Amino acid sequence: MESKGITARLYSFLYIRGFKVWTSYRTQVALTVLSWTLPVFTYYFIGTALGNSLVEKIDVSDYTSFFVVGLAFQGYVTSVITTISQRIRNEQLYGTIEYYVLSKSGVVGFLLYSAIWGFTINTVNAIIILLVGDGLGVKYNINWIPTILIIILLITSTLGLAFLSASFTMIIKQGNPISLFFSTFTTLLGGVVFPITVMPTPITYLSDALPLTWALEGLRNSMLQGYSIIQEANILIILLIFNAILLPLGIFSYKYAFKKAREKGTLGEY
Repeated sequence: MESKGITARLYSFLYIRGFKVWTSYRTQVALTVLSWTLPVFTYYFIGTALGNSLVEKIDVSDYTSFFVVGLAFQGYVTSVITTISQRIRNEQLYGTIEYYVLSKSGVVGFLLYSAIWGFTINTVNAIIILLVGDGLGVKYNINWIPTILIIILLITSTLGLAFLSASFTMIIKQGNPISLFFSTFTTLLGGVVFPITVMPTPITYLSDALPLTWALEGLRNSMLQGYSIIQEANILIILLIFNAILLPLGIFSYKYAFKKAREKGTLGEY
């Protein structure tokens, strides 16, 4: 019976609330896919214009491969965090948030199921960008096991950040600092389109505090150079530490914010 309940919720959140709504706006679908692919060509022509000699000075032997992997997986962080915060915000505006968080899925389940669509659409995003990269000459040498493990750890750490972001939305309604930071600064600080080593040393400390920075380093190694699990051991351990901190912190913060919003009677306010 429980498995049927989970299947029904997945169907509702992933297919009805996700795929059907998204595909019903065909112009938006086309524009979304365009927004995924245009940055790839933009950075490709920038890298071509700079020339190999200049690019090699920032310790990147193949700039196209470098930024393609970065752009493909950055979306898991920026989009998922902002999507979940926006989902709570929308339900507050629609006056339906009480029904979701008080349903059988529970206060945490509401966000977990809401996150599934974000992860799904960003997987499509990543595949499209990687295929475009292949067309631009990127040579992949993928070791699948460490690659999949790193992606899973990136997703789960992002989920912890998303819970933390949602807790701010639950309380302050507008002006979410977590969502703003990760939607604005991860491209700069996460080593997405250029290595963090070219930035001033104090800023690199902030970059090292982001799970995305480590995940991208590991993904470039496992997808472009075929690194094994043993070679990726340090990256995997660091990402596990991020998960051990961010997931409990995010869930606790979200539950606490939900409790406070109920006590103050502001759960559905916007």
